Amino acid sequence: MALSTGDTVSWNTPQGRTSGTVVQKRTSDFELEGQTFRPTEDDPYWIVESDRTGGRAAHKESALRRQG
Repeated sequence: MALSTGDTVSWNTPQGRTSGTVVQKRTSDFELEGQTFRPTEDDPYWIVESDRTGGRAAHKESALRRQG
């Protein structure tokens, strides 16, 4: 699955499935919400903005499911 900025995706949370919009692909080390992430070109992280809360989180592509 190839994701792109602007895609609507969903993922599992402790409260159940939620959805949001992909805002950025990251392939180099970064920090978000006090956590350090170490993506690679072959295993990127995607920054996703939640539809419900507006918060942003980093997810591996394998944790996301494209909607639509």
